[in-house]
Amino acid sequence: MAGLRIAMITRRFWPLVGGAEMVMANLASEFQRQGVDPVLLTAQWDPTWPMQFTHREVSVQRLPNPERKGWGTYVYMDALSKWLRTNRHTYDIAFVSMLKHSAYSAVTACRKQPQGVVLRVEGGGTTGDCNWHNIARFGNRIRRRCKEANAVIAPSDATYDELVEAQFVLDRIHQIPNGVALSETPQTPESITAARQILCQNNRDFTSHPDHYVSVYTGRLTRNKGLFELLDAWRLVVHQRPHSQLWLIGEGPDREALYDRIRELQLTGHVLMPGAFDDVGDLLKAANSFVLPSYTEGLSLSALEAMAHRVHVIASDIAGNRQLIENGIHGRLVPVKESTPLAEAILSAQSSDNNAMTKAAYDRVKRNFSLEAMARQHIKVFENVLRDSNE
Repeated sequence: MAGLRIAMITRRFWPLVGGAEMVMANLASEFQRQGVDPVLLTAQWDPTWPMQFTHREVSVQRLPNPERKGWGTYVYMDALSKWLRTNRHTYDIAFVSMLKHSAYSAVTACRKQPQGVVLRVEGGGTTGDCNWHNIARFGNRIRRRCKEANAVIAPSDATYDELVEAQFVLDRIHQIPNGVALSETPQTPESITAARQILCQNNRDFTSHPDHYVSVYTGRLTRNKGLFELLDAWRLVVHQRPHSQLWLIGEGPDREALYDRIRELQLTGHVLMPGAFDDVGDLLKAANSFVLPSYTEGLSLSALEAMAHRVHVIASDIAGNRQLIENGIHGRLVPVKESTPLAEAILSAQSSDNNAMTKAAYDRVKRNFSLEAMARQHIKVFENVLRDSNE
């Protein structure tokens, strides 16, 4: 549909980025490339941040979100509702990341308007949106309101099943897997060395020698990503292979606790935490392997990005990761919350030829998880919602 206008809503956004936020950033860029006009709405978590800016040529508007817990959420929800009502002639679809406060405000604001509301589930299991409804204050009320949305998008088998179990309207649930852009450049020892040199020139936090074996994690720095178990595993790795280095890329609430754990395990210099990056492509080009020891996942964007860059993936053996990786075919799967098997898998990857697995993983992403196809399927849902609303 030519001229389709999308108000994309994610309460967290740059520089507070994790997988869910990067999904919205990537989709916004791809929507624009495919002729859709997106605007991105988010919260102003820091009063010094500008209220408006441009991210990858997409307009971003921040809404008030005072730091005071509870009150900040109320102010943000009220500001979002007012924006959606006041600017109702500037968008056709409100597209919301997460079935939480933003979703409640969007559905409520658009109840008496012609604009459709499409929600997107982020995460599954104990940290997912559906479980959040069971434990959060006003969670049941928010879930009831979310069920009024015109459509809900689930990125994985697990999140789809959770929506069904929560009794969302079946014909409004659409399963669309995450998608990523493919790297066209094969990874070689020479390309890895060149990538590390470029990183070192631009950021002095990166001190890797060409002979170092580098594993990278990208995403939110939170305990449920298995990062403390990863640090315990890394101590075992470094004991056997002293020239191993781990990069933890991202920001999150457990950053300081991870720093303390790194010092406690005497891993300073063996583990780097250089912060968040808007584009992790250059980091993946410099890595030998990617590690994702999460307790739960929906359909990991970070793992897909690693596979798309031909980086060997070592991940926890959970439902979301099994949807991407068949153990020994596309990467290595290890028991969740166990540091010793994780260390063994990393050491095994260091001493093995993983080319067959990385090629199989790349081919799988190319067939089933392209960003172009993901955006196209979203646009189709938006168009169907608008068509049904006008009938």
